[in-house]
Amino acid sequence: MGMHDNWKCRYLEVTTALPARRASLYGFGEHTKQTFRLQPNDTFTLWNEDLERSDQLDRNLYGSHPFYMDVRPGGNAHGVLLLNSNGMDILYGGSYVTYKVIGGVLDFYFFTGPSPLAVVDQYTQFIGRPAPMPYWSFGFHQCRYGYKNVADLEEVVAGYAKAKIPLEGIWSDIDYMDGGQDFTLDPINFPASRLRPFVDRLHSNGQKYVVIIDPEIKRQATPNEDFFLKRNGTNVVGRVWPGEVYFPDFINPRAVEYWAQKISEFRRTIPVDGLWCDMNEPSNFGAWQPLNALDDPPYHINNSGTHRPLNNQTVPVSTVHYNGVSEYDAHNLFGLFEARATHAALLKDTARRPFVLSRSTFPGAGRYAAHWTGDNSARWDELANSINTMLSFGLFGIPMVGADLCGFRGNTSQELCSRWIQLGAFYPFARAHTERTTERRELYVWESTAQSARKAFGTRYRMLPYMYTLMYEAHTTGAPIARPLFFSYPQDADTYGVDKQFLLGRGVLVSPVLQPGATTVDAYFPAGRWFSLYDHNYPLTVATRTGKRVTLQAPVDSANVHLAGGNILPLQQPALTTSAARQGEFHLLVALTENGTASGELFLDDGESMEMGGVGGKWTLVKFSCSTEESKGIITTTVSSHVVQNSYAPSRAQVIGNVVFMGLQSPAKGFTIYVNNVELKAARTKSRTSGAFSVSGLSLAIGKEFQIKVVMSH
Repeated sequence: MGMHDNWKCRYLEVTTALPARRASLYGFGEHTKQTFRLQPNDTFTLWNEDLERSDQLDRNLYGSHPFYMDVRPGGNAHGVLLLNSNGMDILYGGSYVTYKVIGGVLDFYFFTGPSPLAVVDQYTQFIGRPAPMPYWSFGFHQCRYGYKNVADLEEVVAGYAKAKIPLEGIWSDIDYMDGGQDFTLDPINFPASRLRPFVDRLHSNGQKYVVIIDPEIKRQATPNEDFFLKRNGTNVVGRVWPGEVYFPDFINPRAVEYWAQKISEFRRTIPVDGLWCDMNEPSNFGAWQPLNALDDPPYHINNSGTHRPLNNQTVPVSTVHYNGVSEYDAHNLFGLFEARATHAALLKDTARRPFVLSRSTFPGAGRYAAHWTGDNSARWDELANSINTMLSFGLFGIPMVGADLCGFRGNTSQELCSRWIQLGAFYPFARAHTERTTERRELYVWESTAQSARKAFGTRYRMLPYMYTLMYEAHTTGAPIARPLFFSYPQDADTYGVDKQFLLGRGVLVSPVLQPGATTVDAYFPAGRWFSLYDHNYPLTVATRTGKRVTLQAPVDSANVHLAGGNILPLQQPALTTSAARQGEFHLLVALTENGTASGELFLDDGESMEMGGVGGKWTLVKFSCSTEESKGIITTTVSSHVVQNSYAPSRAQVIGNVVFMGLQSPAKGFTIYVNNVELKAARTKSRTSGAFSVSGLSLAIGKEFQIKVVMSH
């Protein structure tokens, strides 16, 4: 990873030229930015840091990603990675990029594309494919720093059930710990005798429990072992939540074994479903005196926007890891190594697909963990900026990403929280989390937010089969789940600057409200036909040959969500948990292009087996396609399925009960429906003036190939 002990090499600078005004750049993180596309004269500092808040623009945050994608007019894209874990400043000048790096080597990798999707495919082949996330992790999660006891958790779970808002998981921040110590329980407020039965009840109801862990061990609780970070020959003594702490050195295999053992022991008491790795930059509350020249390098990167010393709020860079690796070189890798150790521990203990959420990341962290955007604030600008961070992490190979819904710090308003729910229901990772001094704002607290939540999460849970199929695509090709518009429309230069909207997968366009008091939203629609997903009549909202801006009505309780013609979406009935939603029959939503074509796919497995789509695994993949032919006034539209693999047993029993066509030519004089070449007499069909046409009463097994023909005479 470009680490070596040559202290002379503590400043490297290289500049690369770009064609001015012809290159659109994206990437370099982690920062909170006002735009997704990089702006000339932006400076990006890479040094993993806990600023205690993530709402300060352009400051270096929890992760380091020295990777960018460059998109040129016409849609040709390439990617550039500087594989270097040292601190650095990167200046983007419009016609150049300058790297000022305080150590390591200049180790550049180029990913030639030529499409944006090809770039992330090539990049994740190199750094590691995104980890498959369990099906349940796509549900909605609720957390708060300040749930004071088990009764508080019970009340929240009951509140969601009463309001009929989906709740997949309830999470505990450090409140559950005894004095902020990992692997302990507060004996008064979270005793095992109360917490364990609560978790067992959650599990029997198809719900999950996730807890926070921090990468440090209280000094008095540490084993007499030699696998902690060292400085000047003795263990580094930091100050974090439990007081004085030692930091496990996750580069050391013995520390990794210890971590796995502690997690396994804890899970015997409380069988948590996932782990949330916080404070892993690593964060530290104490200050340090310099020990040697490493602690004060000749070039001061713009740490925290004020050229703060590298040792600020972390372990000193003169700390030494396993095998003599210097913290000066390895600082930005700490979160990656902890995520890897935590993922391995859960895999070993559960023999199921792990769920790990990590605050600190580096290229390759997506192989082990999901990410959230950290300690954001309940403000409108933060709502908008969350889209930029989410899209950036899609480029970084960490597609399971989201921001704390309604904000973490500060009190929210009903309007802001409602709009955040409407957007956040379409984050790949959807969790609400708040700071302990804020007013309670679970989604059921206000009727307006409860209404937004029922509507937005109703749509999300209906789309779970589609989102989970996107997870399979991410795991096998690196494709982000949430994508910028130019991923699907790279030839359209007008998409290059769009960052107030995004796509889920190839064709679901989310156009949220990001301003207070707004009754309309200004949205860009690339070329093609777009159908409203929220309106049950699926009207053709926009048809454009070149792409155009449209002012859409913005109802108080929902975001605008549209489906592009050319896509087939697999859906299921919504429910209050993902496991309940999985039991229902499937529906296909077929959105036709102007020439009557569409395609889509569905991936199914048990949602928790270690491999996702592996050789010899139990999974099913079905590809759907639609085509249209016209002859002598008769139009035949055919939807067929191609079963690529069918070894997931329930897919033999699960059925498609309903197919909705959007964008058929209508009204028709007469129509006949054939299923597998047999006329369907008893089909319940509805032809609507909107051009949506539904065929229901079907019972088509997912794992069996089928063909549906709609023959219309005009």
